[in-house]
This record gives sequence, C-alpha cells and structure tokens, in this order.
Amino acid sequence: MRLTVRVRPGSSRARVGGRWGQEGQVLLVAVGERAVDGAATTAACRAVAEAFGLRPRQVTLVSGARSRTKVLEVAVDDAEGRARLAALLAG
Repeated sequence: MRLTVRVRPGSSRARVGGRWGQEGQVLLVAVGERAVDGAATTAACRAVAEAFGLRPRQVTLVSGARSRTKVLEVAVDDAEGRARLAALLAG
C-alpha cells in the first residue's frame, strides 16, 4: 500500500496521526530528528512502521527524499492498511 505523509522534523516528540492538506488524505508524521542527511526521513519511516505494527524494513521510501511530503510503500494488506490509516487520520 502506498501512503503519502507530511513530515514535521524537529518536533518535541514523535507522533503519527492527523491530516494535512486540502483533501485531508496526507498523514502527519512528527519526528524529533532534524532534516539533516536523511535523519528525519529515516525516523519517519520508523515511526510509520511502528504505527502500523510493522518492522522498519517493511516501510520504504518511494519518493520525496528531500521533501517534507513523502510517498512510502507500506508492506501491509490493503484492507487492514486502510483501516489502520483511517484510524491514524482521525487523529
């Protein structure tokens, strides 16, 4: 399942949940790491994996390595993934 996320680096605590953007289908991911040398991207992938109950290697970056908006590939069943995503988007 492909998932679009908006990363907020330098947050006081890591958090996955909430909506971003006009359409509200972009998942917010706050991480404590700064956006230096891919640290925030790695932390965001790790946080999404934890939120979905997966291992970190089951979440991979598809696009957006140097952007705050990223597309991730999450190795989860589509029905289960959609249910988990809906819960995370709800906040």
